[in-house]
Amino acid sequence: MLVPLTDATTELCGAKAATLATLLRNDLPVPEGIVIPFGAQQAGDELVDGLSRWLASVGDPPVAVRSSAANEDTALASAAGQHDSFLGVQGITAVVDAVRACWASVWSERATAYRNGSDAPAMAVIIERHLDSDVSGVMFTDSNGPTLIEASWGLGPSVVEGRVTPDRYQVTADGTVTRTIADKLTSLHRRGAALAVRQVPAAQRRMPTLSDATAVHLAALAQSVTALLGSPQDIEWSLTTNTPWLLQSRPITTQPPAPAPLAGDQHLLIGIPGSHGTATGPARVVRGPADFPTVRPGDILICPYTDPAWTPLLSIAAGVITEQGGLLSHAAIVAREQGIPAVLAVPQATTQIPTNTPTTLNGTTGTVHL
Repeated sequence: MLVPLTDATTELCGAKAATLATLLRNDLPVPEGIVIPFGAQQAGDELVDGLSRWLASVGDPPVAVRSSAANEDTALASAAGQHDSFLGVQGITAVVDAVRACWASVWSERATAYRNGSDAPAMAVIIERHLDSDVSGVMFTDSNGPTLIEASWGLGPSVVEGRVTPDRYQVTADGTVTRTIADKLTSLHRRGAALAVRQVPAAQRRMPTLSDATAVHLAALAQSVTALLGSPQDIEWSLTTNTPWLLQSRPITTQPPAPAPLAGDQHLLIGIPGSHGTATGPARVVRGPADFPTVRPGDILICPYTDPAWTPLLSIAAGVITEQGGLLSHAAIVAREQGIPAVLAVPQATTQIPTNTPTTLNGTTGTVHL
């Protein structure tokens, strides 16, 4: 019933789990775990007993419970952030609840919108030892260019959900590092069996999350993964007491625009280029789910950030502008897949661009004209 993570295959467990198995078999640093394969929803007590035995065998630690659907992490579609995953889950009752939530998430509004009419995929579930990460982030590799790394304090959802603007490092093949250090306002950490958002201390907000040597080491790991898997990769990673871990790797479906800083004027706002293209339309300030019904086709979304729950809006909006986030976040990836221009990390965008303001954004250059 339960498959050791190192034995996972795409046919039984989905591409996400199968890729982690490949990394493990090649001695790359992936947390140990198991997989509940496709079709296990009806297993009932047998599944619970198996999970109980595995948890006891590893000391009943906090675990990460993560989706591995049949349509995730393919070369054609990432399904980035469209299904549920849970960190810091502890105890058999909580683990079973998280597994059931992963199964159910194929029917969430965001996953349904992302599929755009396709059938719901089969869902496997990965259970791995949880890592209390000091620093986490995402790496993109490019066979013809530098490795791009985004990093912030604490657990990875801060970066992948676009809730912070992360530090950005570019590492070339000869080990040259170019870095842009962001003002990282918050971080996510485990507190007992729950996750908690903390304010980053003022002295640490603009402190680099990575040394150049660590960035080079992470880039070397990313290139090893790319060589092993045979194509440019989108890799989630973490550092725990200076030990690097690889949490996920999938083919890159769309490359982000290259950052292009420009001089501003009173009618020009500048952010991070997030998704290619231009769009013009009325601004629509959206601060959270309560504002979703106000969005109309052709609006330019103005948001504090966009996490995967906002996916349905990307099917009707003409473009997206955020106050926080990095170009490797899930929402930025989905915007690129759907061809929606996006400009990220525009300071005070929700107050500088009132609703109904005629707005033009250029997601290739990272500029917003009012």
